[in-house]
Amino acid sequence: MAENNKNIETIHDRIAVCVQYYGNGKNTVFADKLGVSEGNIRGYIKGVVPKADILEKIVRNYDISPEWLLTGKGSMVKGNDAALPKAIHTTNSTDGIPLIPFSAMAGALTDERTALEYECERYVVPAFKGADFLMPIKGTSMQPTYNSGDIVACQRVPMNSIFFQWNKPYVLDTTQGPLVKRVKPGSDQNHITLVSDNPDYDPFQLPLEQIHAVALVIGLIRLE
Repeated sequence: MAENNKNIETIHDRIAVCVQYYGNGKNTVFADKLGVSEGNIRGYIKGVVPKADILEKIVRNYDISPEWLLTGKGSMVKGNDAALPKAIHTTNSTDGIPLIPFSAMAGALTDERTALEYECERYVVPAFKGADFLMPIKGTSMQPTYNSGDIVACQRVPMNSIFFQWNKPYVLDTTQGPLVKRVKPGSDQNHITLVSDNPDYDPFQLPLEQIHAVALVIGLIRLE
C-alpha cells in the first residue's frame, strides 16, 4: 500500500492529533481537562484560531511542546528528545545492534544474512538489550509518535507462535511492502487491522496470510 505523504500542516491538524492521542479521539475528553466545551475543540479543529490562553492550557495540561503545537517542528511531547534512551556508536562488529536501512528491513525481520551483511553502523543500547535491530522510520503515517528519520529499536516476533499485543506498534514485512503500524483486531481471526497514529491515514485490514515477518517496536532512541 503506497504511503501518503500529507503532513500535519496546520495548528488545527495538530489539535486534532492531540485529541486523538490524549483524548482517545473524543473532543469531550480532551476539552474537560482544558475547562472548555466540546464545541470549542470542534471549532479549533475545523478552523477557528485558538486564543493564547487556550494554547497555554494545551501546553501546560498535556505537556505538549509549544514549538510543535505552533509550527509542527520537533517532537509533540515536550522535552521528548532529551528523555530518549541513548544509543552509543561502536566500531566493534560483534558488539551492539545493527542499524538496518529501511530498504533492507525485510531481511532484518527474517534474520537473513543478506540484510546484516550491509555495512551497517552498530550501536550499544543499554535500555533495550532485547532489541534485534534498529531501523529509521520513513514517511509521516506514524506522526506525531514517530517522525520520518526517527530511530526505533525492534524485536523480532517468531512467526510460528505469533501473538500480537493489541494497539502496540509493529514493523511488518507484507506483500504490500514494509509497514510500521499499530495492530488491532480484524473482522475475524484471519485478519488484523493496521492503524496509523496520523489521523490523515485511514485504518485498513490485512489478511494474516499476507504477512511474511513481524517485529515489535520496543522503543524510540537517540543516537550518540
